[in-house]
Order: sequence, then structure tokens, then C-alpha cells
Amino acid sequence: MALLQISEPGMSAAPHQHRLAVGIDLGTTNSLVATVRNGIAVVLNDESGHALLPSVVHYAASGEVVVGQAAADLQNQDPHNTIASVKRLMGRGVKDISDSLLGAGTLANKMPYRFVDMPGMVKINTVAGIKSPVEISADILRALRERAEKSLLGEGSGDLVGAVITVPAYFDDAQRQATKDAAKLAGLNVLRLLNEPTAAAIAYGLDNAAEGIYAVYDLGGGTFDISILRLSKGVFEVLATSGDTALGGDDFDQRVFCWALEKSNLTLVSPQDSRLLLSRARETKEQLSDHRQTHFSATLANGERVDLTLSGDAFTEMTQTLVNKTLVPVRKALRDAGLSVADINGVVMVGGATRMPQIQKAVAEFFKQAPLNNLDPDKVVALGAAMQADVLAGNRAARDTGSADDWLLLDVIPLSLGIETMGGLTEKIIPRNSTLPIARAQEFTTYKDGQTAMSIHAVQGERELVSDNRSLAKFELRCIPPMAAGAARIRVTFAVDADGLLSVQARELKSGVEAAVAVQPAYGLGDEAITQMLKDSYLHAKDDMKVRALREQQVEGRQLLDVISTALAQDGSSLLNADERGAIGARMEELQNVLRAEDHRAIKRAITALNEATGIFAERRMDQSVKQALAGQRIDEIA
Repeated sequence: MALLQISEPGMSAAPHQHRLAVGIDLGTTNSLVATVRNGIAVVLNDESGHALLPSVVHYAASGEVVVGQAAADLQNQDPHNTIASVKRLMGRGVKDISDSLLGAGTLANKMPYRFVDMPGMVKINTVAGIKSPVEISADILRALRERAEKSLLGEGSGDLVGAVITVPAYFDDAQRQATKDAAKLAGLNVLRLLNEPTAAAIAYGLDNAAEGIYAVYDLGGGTFDISILRLSKGVFEVLATSGDTALGGDDFDQRVFCWALEKSNLTLVSPQDSRLLLSRARETKEQLSDHRQTHFSATLANGERVDLTLSGDAFTEMTQTLVNKTLVPVRKALRDAGLSVADINGVVMVGGATRMPQIQKAVAEFFKQAPLNNLDPDKVVALGAAMQADVLAGNRAARDTGSADDWLLLDVIPLSLGIETMGGLTEKIIPRNSTLPIARAQEFTTYKDGQTAMSIHAVQGERELVSDNRSLAKFELRCIPPMAAGAARIRVTFAVDADGLLSVQARELKSGVEAAVAVQPAYGLGDEAITQMLKDSYLHAKDDMKVRALREQQVEGRQLLDVISTALAQDGSSLLNADERGAIGARMEELQNVLRAEDHRAIKRAITALNEATGIFAERRMDQSVKQALAGQRIDEIA
């Protein structure tokens, strides 16, 4: 059951009062806000009765900001200042944006914005000034907050306590932080960031009192996630998650858009015509969910008419590669969870894009069962978020809670976290698919004698080399007491909270000196970076292990050379004759030569040969140390 909560002094509501909290699905195409009324999660509609708020923002020269359907209606007229699908830009820099968004030719029309190449997160130049994805998302969240406050006025105790905001399971640390920043700008208190597939499972699990292992297939406007969860006696445990942050309904629209250009022999179109054709492409895609064929028609700015007919079969054929692309992460998630298709009790469909018949068919054929569709795929994420918000606001204690209300949520981290060690190697501290929240520590030591500082470099990814992973943060631990190499004990602790945000602490155990950092990178992984990182970890696993073995031997070899060079400088002339010094020097030269090679076995053999050559020297140094320690002492004093 959920942990009991104790409020701050003076902040506790009376037993009969209901604290206002909402769940928000901040989507690529549409966004929603929901709450719990009388124990039932409901989506809040606008004044016109619409639940979905198009995730579109229009900026006017006057400073007016228009959000939702009214902004969507302006896309064709003013594409440069009407921003859609901004979720795809959250927490990302210009260099992270793939060619599918900013490439040459017709693909550049997919996002016809004036991007500004500035440090940190990508920004867009509008007539109202330069806007970041965080600011644009804040305008969407502000509209949802205002809708909630109007709908809930008079229903609870005071103001809105806070919101649970959903994010794709594969959002990295920077993208999650950007979402929290947007909520703060919108005047929202974030109770928790919740993975979208997990929110959907909450809605289905509590609604159907389900138990067993479920797959949540979440295809939204801009992202795809698959999560495998175990539901048992009120415990929601995420076993594995996978996905593609660059795959969604927008890509299906793009296929129809390109088909229309090809059939109409159009090459270069204006940004206005591009937005018009993309809008028609989305409408055509949606109509094909209920009809065997539909018309694609539009009048361009020059008066040219586009009039085509698209059949459901043709649409299925042109998007088959996209459908197959969603099944790759599905297979991977099952492997990570150690499960087969036969172990899955049900498949939950989330996201408006799952309405496409080819998606429904592909999922049914893969899992060998009809997917669950008894909840609206557009609303299910917001409903689950509202249920979680109700728990975090403390409302469960205000009413009789049966077993259906006593539940625990266990989510997971999508990518491994670790630090850089000597040789540019990654040492994983928290492996991917670890349950959140989590804190893990590992001890490290110094490389050189007298080392008084250590550079801590936190990275994210599955590869063996730091250069192949994502850099998250760097900081230094200073004032380490000078000791021999390997004598210091530095404990590095990684802590990831329930929102998936990371903090790192380093502490030298003998002296107690410590340093810490809350990881808040300026921008996150690129569109396909997370999926590509996981793919690369499998494709290059054998090569990575060879490289790791090479780097480890190189580090050991260089350290051995440093130690022997120091020892020779101190005692070589007094403890060794010329022949002995020559033999050691020859072995050291051999090791230096093979260190530049790419053969870890040769380095290992050279290290062994050098250790054998210095055996006598080590014994004489030890004898000398003992004699010096015992000089001038009587036997009875030593005893």
C-alpha cells in the first residue's frame, strides 16, 4: 500500500476537504488534463466541451499567445510563428536534431521554423522574440492549468495543490528536467513526473482490477514507448521499457505528405503550402482509421489544386516499415524482462496513433491476442496521471480506501548510469531497468601517489567507452589527503528520484571530504540517440569488450611503468648492478612499445615479463625498508 504522508505544520487539510490535484498528459499532438472526482478519474473539458487541447502555440507581433485549436487553425497562414510538435525538441540542442527534422529538401518543411543556433537547448525565432521549447511547452501547460482551475473552482480546498505530468518512458534526464522547468514557468507544482506507459497501466489496472503481466504499447504523435509491467495485489512493477523517441504519428503523416508531393509532381512548396499539405495528410490518416479510402484535396497558394484518392491498403503499404519499426523495441523489452509473448496476459494500447488499423493488426498478430481498447487511447494516460496525483495529494486518506485503492508504483530507469574511469572506460553504477527511486554506491581509488583531487564524470549509456555514451555532468572532489596510489577510498553515490532525475555525490571515506552535483544538463539526447545507443551496445558488444580489455591493460601497464620509474630513481643505483638495471630497462622499453599497439594480450605478456624482471629489485627494497624500520631497536622493544 502507499506510504502514509504527514503534512507541514499548518498545511494539513481538514478530514472532509478534498485537495485539488490534476494529471496532465503533455503530448506531441494533443494534451489533456484530468482529475479524480468522487473516486473516479475524469478528463476535464474546455468551455466548448472538448477534452483534447492541440499542442500548438501561435505567437503574434502584439505579444498575444494563442494555444490550442485556434492556434492550429493559424498553422497554414503563419507557419513560422505557429509551433507544433514542440515535444520533439524538449531538452535538445541544434546538433541533436536529426536530418528528418532539419534536413534538405521537402523534409525541411516538416518543421518550417527559424531555428537559432545558440548554446544549450534549441530555440526558435518568432515575431514575439526567441522562444525555447520549455517556454512553448509552458504556454501549453498554462492553458491546461487555467482550464483545471476553472473546472475545479469550488470543488476542493483552496488552490491547485499540484500536478502529475507524464513523459515518454525514454525521455532522458535533460528532457525530464526541461519538462519540470516548463511546468514551473506555467505556475504548476510538479508532484511527480510519470512515465506515460506506466500511467496507462494505472488507469487500466485500477479500472479492471487486473493482475498479471501486461505490455503497454504507446504510440503517440512524436514518440513510441513499450513497457512490460507486472500488476500484482496493487503493486505496479515495471519490468522493462524500450522505445524510440523519434517515431510517432507525425511520421505516418509525413509518409502521406511525401506521397501527395510525388503524385502531384510537386518539388518545392512554400512553408504555408507545406503546413497545409501536412494538415491534410493528418486528416487523411485519421479518416482511414474508419474508411477503406478517402480523398486528399488542397488548394495551394498559387491556385494549383491537389486532388487525390488514397486507399487503406496503399496507406498500409507505404507505412509498413514504420509499423515494423515499432516491433523492434517490443522484442527488446521482452528479452530484457526475460519473457516470451506467451507470458503476456494483455496488451494495453495508448496514444491516438494506435487507432490505425495496421497498428491494431500488427500488435494483435505479434502478441497473438486482441489488444485492450476499452479505454480511449487519447485519454488513458491523463486518467492514470490523475489517479497518481490524487494519491500524492493525500486524498486517499480522506475517504474509506479499499484494497483497490491501496497500490504501489515501481517504475524503472531506461538507460544505465555510471562514471568515467582511467582509460576512458565507463563503469556502470546503476544498470538500466533498475526500479525507481534508487540509490547505489561504488568505491573507487586514486591513480597516482599523492593524488589530492579526483575528476568525477557522470555518463549515461550502454557502451564500454565514455566517448560512445552521453556526458551528463562533471565535478571535482578536492582536498583528498595525499596517500599512495590505491590507498584512498572514494565512495561515489548515484541517486535517481521518482521523477528519473539524477544527483551524484563523491566522498573520501577517511577524511570525510565530499562533493556533489544535481545533474541538470543544458539539453538532452537527440531524436534517435537513446534507441541508437541501445542498438549500438548490442551490435558492438564484442568490439567493446576488446576495447575495454585493451584500455584496462594499457592503464595497468602505464601505472606499472610509473611505479618502477619512481623506484629506480630512488634506489636503482644502490640496490642493482648495471646488468640488472639493463635487464629491467629492456623490459620497460618492451612494455612501452606494446602499449602503442592494439593487442591487449601482448601488453599483458609484457607486464608479466616486467614484473618478473623486477622481482629481485622488489625483494631488496622490502629488505631495505625492514632494516630501516628496525634500526636502533632492541628485540624486546619490537616484541
